Amino acid sequence: MRKKITLILFLFVFLGYSQTKEIDSLYIQLAFEESDSLKVDTSIQLIEKLYEIQDYGKALKYIFESEKLSNAMNYTAGIAEITYYKSLIYATKNDYINAVTGYAKSKSLFEKLKDTLGIAKVNNSIGLIEIKRRNYSKGLQYSLSAIRVFEKRNLKPELCSAYNNLAKAYYYIGAFDKSIEYYLKTLQLQKQLNRTDGIIESNSRLAEMYSNQKEYRKSIEYYETVLKNLGPNNDSIRGNILPKLGGEYLKFNDYDKASEYLIQGLILNRKSNNKRGLTISLNNLGELNLSQKKLILAEQQLLEAGALAKSTNNKPELLRHYKLMKELDSTKKQFDRAFVWQRNYYDLKNSLEKKNLVQDTLTDATLELNPEFDNDISKLVSADNKNADNIKSEEKLNRFQLIFYALLGALAIVSTFLILIYLKRNNSIKYTQELEEKNIKIELQNKAFQEQTKHLENVNNVKDKLFSIISHDLKDSLSSINGFIDLLKDGTLSREEFDNLIPELSENANNASLLLFNLLNWSKSQMHSLEPKPSLFDIQEVFEDKLKLIEQRLDNKGIDLIDHSLRDFAYADRSMIEIVIQNLLANAVKFCKKGDSITISNHISNGSCILSVADTGVGISKENIDRLFKSNSFTTIGTSNEKGTGLGLSICKELVELNHGKIWVESNLNIGSTFYVQLPKTKP
Repeated sequence: MRKKITLILFLFVFLGYSQTKEIDSLYIQLAFEESDSLKVDTSIQLIEKLYEIQDYGKALKYIFESEKLSNAMNYTAGIAEITYYKSLIYATKNDYINAVTGYAKSKSLFEKLKDTLGIAKVNNSIGLIEIKRRNYSKGLQYSLSAIRVFEKRNLKPELCSAYNNLAKAYYYIGAFDKSIEYYLKTLQLQKQLNRTDGIIESNSRLAEMYSNQKEYRKSIEYYETVLKNLGPNNDSIRGNILPKLGGEYLKFNDYDKASEYLIQGLILNRKSNNKRGLTISLNNLGELNLSQKKLILAEQQLLEAGALAKSTNNKPELLRHYKLMKELDSTKKQFDRAFVWQRNYYDLKNSLEKKNLVQDTLTDATLELNPEFDNDISKLVSADNKNADNIKSEEKLNRFQLIFYALLGALAIVSTFLILIYLKRNNSIKYTQELEEKNIKIELQNKAFQEQTKHLENVNNVKDKLFSIISHDLKDSLSSINGFIDLLKDGTLSREEFDNLIPELSENANNASLLLFNLLNWSKSQMHSLEPKPSLFDIQEVFEDKLKLIEQRLDNKGIDLIDHSLRDFAYADRSMIEIVIQNLLANAVKFCKKGDSITISNHISNGSCILSVADTGVGISKENIDRLFKSNSFTTIGTSNEKGTGLGLSICKELVELNHGKIWVESNLNIGSTFYVQLPKTKP
């Protein structure tokens, strides 16, 4: 049996591919070993090296064969070591059940051998497993018990692993001072052992914890150290570090540095789809742009960050998102939205604080090694006290019991004190929230009063404008008509003279009619009472009806009409579009001279109906084009001194937009103008 196992081990030596000189040397040494115990010892050294270079498959082959040989010769030390390394590989593959079972077996064997170093190695490995499984208190005790042995023997690799385990455990339970202490020890050993990945991780953790403790300069120093140590293929780590570093500079209002790192992080995280790094980048950029009053950009970035934080359940960044959105909407005077963000912020904050409070009360008593944790290893370490008499042991036991009950009483007092603090703090938070809610309601009421006051002022301005137009422009037209009628009634005018004045009388009547028409619709629009009643109608019919109203004016001014209108349908309120076309035709006549021409046309473009009224009149200057469609009245005198209210085009714009359309103008001074109206052909 032994010869077969030896032969198999010998074959593995020649079939295996050596990766280092040390491993090559062990292969050769194993091939020429004659003693079975030496073969097992050499195999264990080889397994250790294969485990270090992560060649787990080959290490397991040597483990299984060496285990058979050790069991065959009942070699306890060999079985203990082999079982330990087998458990390490199981733990690496997340097979916790087999790993813990193996550790228990190897620890039992080490205890029989009274091998304190072996027990310490197993305890440290169990500590790592418990920490990974979030059993932090338990993991702490295992790692603390191992450190005493490692420190005594100055075993740097084992100490580095144990310190790292403790630093992680303290970090996860929020004991940052302790965590920093052990990460600094870990970092010192990692530098001595030249472990690049470990150095990067330790520097990152230290930077994060210094930031939590508001030591931002130290945090920046460690983050920048991480960036210096990163290779070209570490984009995922760089993506997490860059936005955090930018955030630290943001705390000093160093916007240039912050912007540089945050934009780099944003680009890199978008490229690699690193959602965690992208969320931090967007939140920090949102805060940066909010500080610089770039509110639109800040809102876009914060909304994207919030969506990412929710999808990845990143509660710390979601909490920051709520706080920043509340500040943004407060800056924008949108207090109702700010109130909602504030409520979300406090709800999530209270939820997180409850979890932290429970965790803190559970972990405060487990930060140091419990003397009763591992009786077996304590006995081995204190071997000189084995011959103490029974009375002294009983006194010790009584003392420990007294200490235990004292600690239990202290824990009860501290727990009661913490609960009282928690209840008092909750009441304070609730009172503060109520005050803030009342303040926001008062601000919203003030804003509503201001808006109502502004509305009343607008209504008053509409009234003043209406009376002004009625008392001047409308009065002039009606006075002129009334004067003609009085002259005719008195017999002052002959029939022939009256016939000659009929065109002028008709012109005044038309002006008064159009003026009243525009005033009615303008006042309705200002009071927000215009409601369209859309239907399908023929544009050509509307053109024909409205042309009849201006035929006399065209003849009087000597203006040519060119009709390119086509039979086509639009979906809008016909009466409103009639007002628009009537105003556009009246304006065209108003600003044309003798010999000029007016062209009407319509066509289909991208599923819409486009109609136009073009003239070769005086045109419009570029400065006046920008004023045409504004709500404040703007008017100029026509070519025959025609007057206007300045409301026509403003009304046209409102009526067209009420029917989901658009109106615009193209014009050149002294060449002419073309007004376009776009209307839908079907119900939007």
